[in-house]
Amino acid sequence: MSKVQDGNFVQVHYTGTLENGEVFDSSKDRAPLEFQMGSGQIIPGFEQNVKGMAVNETKSFSLSPEQAYGQRDEGLIREFSRDQTPEGFDPQVGQTVALMSEQGQQIPATVTEATPEKVVVDMNHPLAGKTLNFEVTVEGFSDVPTQGGCGSCSDAGGCGDNSSGGCGCGDNNSGGCGCGC
Repeated sequence: MSKVQDGNFVQVHYTGTLENGEVFDSSKDRAPLEFQMGSGQIIPGFEQNVKGMAVNETKSFSLSPEQAYGQRDEGLIREFSRDQTPEGFDPQVGQTVALMSEQGQQIPATVTEATPEKVVVDMNHPLAGKTLNFEVTVEGFSDVPTQGGCGSCSDAGGCGDNSSGGCGCGDNNSGGCGCGC
């Protein structure tokens, strides 16, 4: 029986939960997540656990923060005075905003405080510092992509969204297994 190996485009259904049992993302009711094994599209611990699985095989595993999004870094919390924010900008606590790095890259951040005087944002990944539990079933794999792009990331609401912390598209800081669309 053939097993998933580096270079394969793998399609998986998954459910991700936190230690308290809360589901942070699931591919139920949407297309399976597709990623290329060994390409770095997803978090390392997820990929390591899928490698060697067969079609229709289901596996449950836990990832420590180091195998997923790392530990929280309090140095990634930034405070800005309101005069440093764009005119008309009305941030809401929990909102994801894009900051610009000195190199011109967008960095997602979550608003944690918004007062008339200041805005505080947290650039840590929403799942940083958390142990992640997954149940994964390999739906298929091949030598070529079957879904185009990054699997369900291109679907509306797929691959996690800003509210879910999902198995996620790297461009929206959503979470989960972290495919880098």
